[in-house]
Amino acid sequence: MKYLMRRLKQIYSKSTDNIMNTGFFRVLLGKAVIIILIVSGAENLSAQKLIESVAGIVGNEAIFLSEIENAVIQQQYSGDRTPVEKLRCMIFEEQMIAKLFLDQARIDSIEVSDASIEGSLNLRLNQFIARAGSEKALEEYFKRSITEIRADLRKSLKNQQIIEEVQAKIAENITVTPADVKKFYEKIPKDSLPTIPAKVELSIIQIDPPDNEVNKAEARQRLLDLRSEILAGKSFTALAILYSEDTESARRGGELGYLSRGELEKPYADAAFSLTKNSISRIVETKYGFHLIQLIDRMGDLVNTRHILIRPKVKPEQEEMAIAKLDSIARKIRNDSLSFDKAAMMYSTHKDSRINGGKLVKTDPSARTTLFTLEELDRNTYAVVRDLKPGEISQPFKTDDENGNTVFRIVRLDNQVPAHVADLKEDYQTLYNATLMEKRSSKFQDWINKKIGVTYIKISEEFKSCPFSNPNWLK
Repeated sequence: MKYLMRRLKQIYSKSTDNIMNTGFFRVLLGKAVIIILIVSGAENLSAQKLIESVAGIVGNEAIFLSEIENAVIQQQYSGDRTPVEKLRCMIFEEQMIAKLFLDQARIDSIEVSDASIEGSLNLRLNQFIARAGSEKALEEYFKRSITEIRADLRKSLKNQQIIEEVQAKIAENITVTPADVKKFYEKIPKDSLPTIPAKVELSIIQIDPPDNEVNKAEARQRLLDLRSEILAGKSFTALAILYSEDTESARRGGELGYLSRGELEKPYADAAFSLTKNSISRIVETKYGFHLIQLIDRMGDLVNTRHILIRPKVKPEQEEMAIAKLDSIARKIRNDSLSFDKAAMMYSTHKDSRINGGKLVKTDPSARTTLFTLEELDRNTYAVVRDLKPGEISQPFKTDDENGNTVFRIVRLDNQVPAHVADLKEDYQTLYNATLMEKRSSKFQDWINKKIGVTYIKISEEFKSCPFSNPNWLK
């Protein structure tokens, strides 16, 4: 219970709406290393024979020493400062738990396809490459080729998905009643209740820069000039570093890494998949701006491209026109000659909110809520909203939309929920999620204890001295 309260506080401090995003292994052991780089090895090993390279056996599943060491490297690479010996023991216990679930998946004939994890695989690999700075740097760090790293990561992601399938089956009949939530809440010591950060509800009216087609034409021409330079012999990579407005990929010479068609904007994907190796696209427009694309490599249904992104630039006179228009709209609303809802539907170019009369809703499908912490707002909106009182409409201001393009907005503060200690009535949904998390954790722990009792488990001498959180491993 104490651990859950610590986790609850940590989760509240980040986002109370994401409480269910904590995985079982975070709840149970406090570390999330289920996604690790696993070295390929023999899948079936006699349960009666323990060889030197094996750290343990759980059912038909072997835990290789190389798995542990690679996991330690990855955790350290991710910034984990836990002492190495303690980290090795923690990872080993997590591996044993994972192998229990994988052994059950074998018994239940649960499998997943490579296609189902391809998107997650590409995202995770690209994150590793971005952190390392380049594919070569990543290969040097792990002393493995990018192909081997990709294969290892694919295996670990498949295992994670299989484990989630087993967990879903174990927890499928868990229910939470209002009485359960109340009981959970009342168990929390009053001095341990987490503080819920302040939240706001907003409505916005957004307009794009006037005469933006002129700006778009200038952005296209800038890319046409860069394309001519590349065709004349200049380095695409060097020009991407110098001029691309996608700052993250620009550091890598514009390289995006291997991505599937579904992970790219359709116009970008259509252009990328039509290119031959090292060829250069024509100018491609997406919601992010204009792109010049070079195909680096194609591997099946994946492409690795580099690009130069140029966004339309707003001129000072266009900014003045946009501010004046929004100022006029705001005056009409304040004078009650036009309602905010109607003005949003008439003038706003923000598609997601205009159909709600300007009401801003989170785009995350798992958290479709109108409540935002101030930290979740872009810095320009944050600077405006923090000085408003409920019902007030801001002065017009310039900001960037979710795609990074320049837009202009006015904002109305519809509601403000001050920071407060967690309350059963006000924060019922979050406490419901926490109650469900506790029930799932308890169910999994009971299942693990029973599974240990009927599963062959062998632990090498090297790991028998580990301070396991579950003492049943050594029985």
